[in-house]
Amino acid sequence: MLTFTLYVFIAIVVIQLFYYLIVFGKFSFTKAQEIEAKNIPISVIVCAKNEEENVIKYVPLLAEQNYPNFEIVLIDDASSDNTLDIFEEFEKKYSNIKLVKVKNNEAFWGNKKYALTLGIKAATKEHLLFTDADCYPISKDWITAMSSQFTKEKTIVLGYSGYEKIANSLLNKIIRFETLLTAVQYFSWAKIGKPYMGVGRNLAYKKEEFFNVNGFIDHIQIRSGDDDLFINQAANSGNTTISYNPESFTYSAPKTTFKDWFIQKRRHVATAKHYKSFDKMQLGLFFSSQLLFLLLPIVLLAFQFQWILVVSLIGFRYLVTWIVTGFAAGKLKEKDVMYWYPIIEIILIFTQINVFITNIFSKPAHWK
Repeated sequence: MLTFTLYVFIAIVVIQLFYYLIVFGKFSFTKAQEIEAKNIPISVIVCAKNEEENVIKYVPLLAEQNYPNFEIVLIDDASSDNTLDIFEEFEKKYSNIKLVKVKNNEAFWGNKKYALTLGIKAATKEHLLFTDADCYPISKDWITAMSSQFTKEKTIVLGYSGYEKIANSLLNKIIRFETLLTAVQYFSWAKIGKPYMGVGRNLAYKKEEFFNVNGFIDHIQIRSGDDDLFINQAANSGNTTISYNPESFTYSAPKTTFKDWFIQKRRHVATAKHYKSFDKMQLGLFFSSQLLFLLLPIVLLAFQFQWILVVSLIGFRYLVTWIVTGFAAGKLKEKDVMYWYPIIEIILIFTQINVFITNIFSKPAHWK
């Protein structure tokens, strides 16, 4: 039995090394990305529901971008606070802002995808750049950096959106590491030619891609997924590329309590079950191999069975994953989280198990 367990453990290590070296290495070891301004007309789209505190801070950052030809489409999704009033003031102040007012619709009650669809149809430019109301670009050249990756063939651009750093907060490091690892995964699979998701906090595509798949119609009944489910359906090896120059990054304020972050994680995991079969398989295999990599050595070392080999495999796997993830962290300006890597990884694995179990018994909440 112990011999069989050892063989399984060796297989798990091989699987992990495959993911990190063959898959994730595609992004981690790629060269730095240059920006070549193309100045194509861009519509920046922001959907907000009860976000008065955020939009008053962040919309001016969008309006003041160094870009010659862009409009901002602000979508108020039936807010009950002062979001609409603030948007109307911005519309008066900035000539390139267009306001879309969404009223509650019984068929699409509280559905962000309905609101986004109205905003996309109202956009006058063919190239669309999306971010969230609680999100902001770190550079005035954000539009330039994201739009520079568009080509005649590449009509979908996946960007990176991180979270602000909070000093002396382990939760903050966990959140940022999880965001980093997620980005490494979807960037790497996109480079391989199997794009499967993107994040709506920083995402761009041509309007034709939206209409080619009839918008969100195939998953309109699912409250979440205006970003990842759309990309899972519309993206392919020919039309998708990535943007990882630091000028293209956006940031958001992170959750400050484990409870709030856990709720957020539940939404993300619940959406992933609607991915294509291959994407669910590769994500499931990666997580399963992570979990078994933690559990199997406990059995083997408890009986001191081939402990030198087991410890050597553990050390080699951590060395490889630390290097690969570290290079990616450098590109995405998240190097500080790597000092806590082994601890954070363990916490994330067991948090993921908790999320899976919780989602079995109750449905997570979605758009406000």
